[in-house]
Amino acid sequence: MSSSSAESKMALAKTVLSTIGSVAATAMLVRTIVHDYIPPELHEYLFLGLKNMFTKFSNQLTMVIDEFDGLVNNEIYEAVAIYLGNKLSPNIRRLKISKPEKEKNFNIIMERNEEVTDVYDGQTFKWIWLCRQTQAKHFYNPRDMNSTLKSEIRSFELTFHKKNKDIVLNSYLPYIMKEAKLQKHENKTIKIHTVDYENMYNLHDMWKPMNLDHPATFGTIAMEWDQKDMILKDLERFVKRKDYYRKVGKAWKRGYLLFGPPGTGKSSLIAAMANYLNFDIYDLELTALRRNSDLRKLLVATANKSILVVEDIDCTIDLQDNLANRTAAVHSINGFHQEESKVTLSGLLNFIDGLWSSCGDERIIIFTTNHIEKLDPALLRPGRMDVHIHMAYCTPCGFKLLAVNYLGIKDHKLFKEIEELIDTANVTPAEVAEQLLKEDEAEDSLKGLINFLHKKIKEKEEAEVEAEAKAKKLEIPHVEDEVEDSLKGMINFLHKKKEGAENGIKEKEEENGLPNGGS
Repeated sequence: MSSSSAESKMALAKTVLSTIGSVAATAMLVRTIVHDYIPPELHEYLFLGLKNMFTKFSNQLTMVIDEFDGLVNNEIYEAVAIYLGNKLSPNIRRLKISKPEKEKNFNIIMERNEEVTDVYDGQTFKWIWLCRQTQAKHFYNPRDMNSTLKSEIRSFELTFHKKNKDIVLNSYLPYIMKEAKLQKHENKTIKIHTVDYENMYNLHDMWKPMNLDHPATFGTIAMEWDQKDMILKDLERFVKRKDYYRKVGKAWKRGYLLFGPPGTGKSSLIAAMANYLNFDIYDLELTALRRNSDLRKLLVATANKSILVVEDIDCTIDLQDNLANRTAAVHSINGFHQEESKVTLSGLLNFIDGLWSSCGDERIIIFTTNHIEKLDPALLRPGRMDVHIHMAYCTPCGFKLLAVNYLGIKDHKLFKEIEELIDTANVTPAEVAEQLLKEDEAEDSLKGLINFLHKKIKEKEEAEVEAEAKAKKLEIPHVEDEVEDSLKGMINFLHKKKEGAENGIKEKEEENGLPNGGS
């Protein structure tokens, strides 16, 4: 009984091995035929057809997410690459890791052909990153500067049960987009962008970025605490109001005007706002722009969650000129007259508050000026410059903060004297900070600051006396002119009275029948 059972098992094993051998031989034969007799160009179509034949009987659905949609980036691809960087399973065998210079964090992504399994809402989703080379001579990857990748096509494949198609389209992919956006914002290095005037006709390259390493924060800015608190609350309220701005029909942007004497911390406040919000800065120089259309293109090329800065707005454009079209110069080129248009007030107002201002979300526009009185009132109204921030001279509160930052002390016996002098001296935070930097010892720095404040007060008093003297000199000629006019008027009056008296005497003599000149 046992021997017959063993014989039947041996026969079954021989049959299985024979079948496997036949299948293997057939597969090798097919592979040889395909390799030797079918052109390489048809290999992909053949295997794709076989794959489609087997997938017809599968309950799995696969979505392909290419890196590019035509010649533009595919936002879903970029979001998936960021999202899966934090979803790498312990079973994964290969990773790609990089860190650009001066960036804060490592970039971790899947290696090609690796598979990652993700669970969302109780359902399982499988991702694989595919990269394949193409021999097409005219294929060009527009965003790759590495020559080895210019002929490489990259894509993600998402595989899941067919019943979860609606979940993927309506919930899972939007969730990935949102999470990737948050991760990118949290991990990014803040950059400051300047205009690249040689690439004004390329939207992707109009702005040239550099890392912003400015250390300013709201904790280091020398200004009154209530003013800081107002700015912080306004910023927090702004970034949380996306739906509110849409509901009231306004573009999601905010305008700030920083005005005050030079050295009062306007640039430092801008850097502190960027560091607090983790927003990039776009530094715009209006004087180099040739026309209003350039201004619009630059606005379109700025990213969301950014701060657009125009410093010294009163110097960069003649805002007192309200003409819609202003010509700066007319010159001749090869015998032809050409008008060089400049950015106008009308163009600037449309830039910050017109239809073009809605081409983007969560943007802050900041203008700075040392002379607010020179600005056109049309630029200052709410909706354009919503918040006006006066950057004043250093106050006792500002001095105490600078003493903590520069000297590491919160109190000193000289503080009272310094605070009394600062109220009178009209010194900027930059001037106070410079005095605190001059010495290594805290007391020596404070004594140097006291001497500096006395000097500033003396200069201020001398300037006031000089201004008063000049005013008096201007008034003296005016008084003399008035006296001279009065005397001349009196002389004319007396001449008229004399003429009137003589005429009266003549008339009386004529009435009495006396000859002229008689008595």
